[in-house]
Amino acid sequence: MKPSALTTHVLDTAAGIPAAGVAVELWRMEPQPMLVTRATTNADGRTDAPLLTPETFQAGRYELRFAIGAYFGAAGGFLDVVTLNVGLAEGQGHYHVPLLCSPWSYSTYRGS
Repeated sequence: MKPSALTTHVLDTAAGIPAAGVAVELWRMEPQPMLVTRATTNADGRTDAPLLTPETFQAGRYELRFAIGAYFGAAGGFLDVVTLNVGLAEGQGHYHVPLLCSPWSYSTYRGS
């Protein structure tokens, strides 16, 4: 069985740069919502440590919350907090969830 972990990466598609300083929260949604961890993206747009490591990983439903409104600030963006709901399973290897965003839109995918 492959060890599982969860990481993220935030890219500012309006400026074409990594989004540094974005506050990220990870919530486990089962059986009741519970905050797992908080992190802030670094100069590369990544968190300094995985949100879930192989040692802390538990399969289930999770919610990632990205405070992009605070990041874009004076740009007068439309979005405040981007929320992604994901299902994580044991043995599926590394989960990487990039967020590509601008003040007005976002997209995501399961990366590697």
